[in-house]
Amino acid sequence: MATAMDAVVMQLHPGAIAVTVVALASAYMVWFWALSRRLSGPPMWPLVGSLPSVVVNRKRVHDWIADNLRATGEAATYQTCILPLPFLARRQGLVTVTCNPRNLEHILRARFDNYPKGPMWQAAFHDLLGQGIFNSDGETWLLQRKTAALEFTTRTLRQAMARWANRSIKDRLWRILADHCDAAASVDLQDLLLRLTFDNICGLTFGKDPETLSPGLTENPFANAFDEATLATMQRFLFPSFLWRIKKALGIGSEHSLRKSLAVVDQFMTETIAARKATPSDDLLSRFMKKRDSNGKAFPEHVLQWIALNFLLAGRDTSSVALSWFFWTVMQRPDVERKVLLEIASVLRETRGEDTGRWAEEPLDFDELDRLVYLKAALSETLRLYPSVPQDSKYVVADDVLPDGTVVPAGSAITYSIYSVGRMESIWGKDCVEFRPERWLSADGSRFEPVKDAYRFVAFNGGPRTCLGKDLAYLQMKSIASAVLLRHSVELVPGHQVEQKMSLTLFMKNGLRVNVKPRDLAGYVAPPPEEAPPLGPVVIPTTTAAAA
Repeated sequence: MATAMDAVVMQLHPGAIAVTVVALASAYMVWFWALSRRLSGPPMWPLVGSLPSVVVNRKRVHDWIADNLRATGEAATYQTCILPLPFLARRQGLVTVTCNPRNLEHILRARFDNYPKGPMWQAAFHDLLGQGIFNSDGETWLLQRKTAALEFTTRTLRQAMARWANRSIKDRLWRILADHCDAAASVDLQDLLLRLTFDNICGLTFGKDPETLSPGLTENPFANAFDEATLATMQRFLFPSFLWRIKKALGIGSEHSLRKSLAVVDQFMTETIAARKATPSDDLLSRFMKKRDSNGKAFPEHVLQWIALNFLLAGRDTSSVALSWFFWTVMQRPDVERKVLLEIASVLRETRGEDTGRWAEEPLDFDELDRLVYLKAALSETLRLYPSVPQDSKYVVADDVLPDGTVVPAGSAITYSIYSVGRMESIWGKDCVEFRPERWLSADGSRFEPVKDAYRFVAFNGGPRTCLGKDLAYLQMKSIASAVLLRHSVELVPGHQVEQKMSLTLFMKNGLRVNVKPRDLAGYVAPPPEEAPPLGPVVIPTTTAAAA
């Protein structure tokens, strides 16, 4: 009897399975249709959500996000799903993307504690950055923030930055640029700037100059290892976390490269910390060695390593990337370059006299740099359109409602597009995509004026996590920009394509290949009064693709 019943069941089984599969698939499609109707972002597909759109637009991902946000009108916010599965789609799979200043203020300041870095970000960066200031939340972050804030407000740190920057500029950068003038050979300006800022931040952080910027442009094991470790870490964000965890356990692919690179970084840092303990200096590492944690104890070596590497990561790429986009923009508009040079010349005539030969003997000092308000405006305008960190993400701890009415459930993610903020008419007006330094100046052009609404410009982040090194960054950028322009003119190599690289930092994918020529300062000795900057608008149409 049982055998006969089993035979009937076996005969019905294939049909029952087919009916069940069709029913489940139909139910899923109805559910997916309802989900997609509720979300306002780019098109989604079953099972994979909006990930195909990300892949298709990966070469212009920041402009693609800006297009999506622009399509939402003044809301400047949309929601999409990267994991459209029941029970997951409304939390782990949901991503809210915004550039609305009121939302940014809510996330970065008003409800700061509800929007930490989150477990996914911290896990991905832990091997490289540990629980350093840029990869931690809560009390761990707060202690490091308070300690660092005391140091970043000291004049001695500014003096140390100026000392490292001036030495690198005078002894190496000027020499390399002059060599390329004589040889009539092109050079990758982005690479030079990366090397220069890397040397500067290493000197400032642990008092050791790796001299990656040298006439031979030789490779440095620590610099290469740090680059490779950073790249391998960022690749963890391209796939679900379980995949990179499996690769790490097996020691294959990018995780194998990461392990090897971290070994070099660890060895370098161990030797550096030992050297600083033996001979303390005025660098950040030496300063943190004198501090105490919440228990009154000195920071252990692994914490000191985290602190140093966090500052190294933050201080190297951001300034060099901003300067690369600044020079690229200025190369397209000689009139902007002339206004910058006229301002530099007007300052140096007062401080160094009429002899242009004396102007370029030394990089500009503190007081001279502080007077370059038009240059600071041009750098700020560069950061508005090409922020060094184009976007950032936060984890939602508890259910919340953003100021624009968007509901964000606990466990979901929020991405705020810094790149898009500067390109929205609703935020910056109809001329939002035009490069116009005057928007940062007072009516008479004599003073630099930050935007009244701080959350319209978040290139240095906002709220409690506002960049501590903002003033140092401006100091370094003004020092390098003025030093290059004072001695040399740079022109984009014909046919060189300038494209954004898909990265956490807005690198140029192909570098910035330029021809270098000596600067003739004869025309800046005594300019007519009407040429004194800044008079009249300076409008530079921007492009996100290339300069031919």
